[in-house]
Amino acid sequence: MSVRRPPGAPVAPAAFEAAVAAVREVRLRSEVVLTEVPAPARIAPHAWAVAGDVVVDGEELATGRFILLHDPSAPQEWGGTFRVVTYVRADLEAELGSDPVLGAVGWSWLEDGLASAGALAGGVGGTVTRVLSEGYGALADREASVDVELRASWTPQDPDQLDAHLRAWGVLVCTVAGLPPLPEGVMSLGRRSR
Repeated sequence: MSVRRPPGAPVAPAAFEAAVAAVREVRLRSEVVLTEVPAPARIAPHAWAVAGDVVVDGEELATGRFILLHDPSAPQEWGGTFRVVTYVRADLEAELGSDPVLGAVGWSWLEDGLASAGALAGGVGGTVTRVLSEGYGALADREASVDVELRASWTPQDPDQLDAHLRAWGVLVCTVAGLPPLPEGVMSLGRRSR
């Protein structure tokens, strides 16, 4: 299975082809619907991306992206040849918007996802943003809402275990969506669409 490239794009190295093949085989919880999407072209010589939505009973609870970057020159700021860039967003209950620990809790969801998937990562950094929306005037009867958005990137420490990083992202997007973790020893029969 080869990685689709735009015309004129450099030929992907075998390490990147193998990494993409490995992450394409990952199955997440059945509530996570994945779709391959165009990857950003200017961040790294080689990139692959997937969008994911957590959908329960027809309702989208969270959405996000997982982007796998590869630069054989191993940029110093990366500390390796691969870098993962992620984005996750969900609506939360309005009263959570004023909780002073929301950012720290949101960041712990990422750390817990990495740990639970066994995804060894270095150079982990990012932001947790909350946006409180309140209606006024003709929209005054609309309930206040809070969007939480987590953006992060990290360097996988073991290029042979990149699938663990997509599983970690899957745990993160499900946690942000408010889904309880699967019990120990229970495996989800995930579905995948492309």
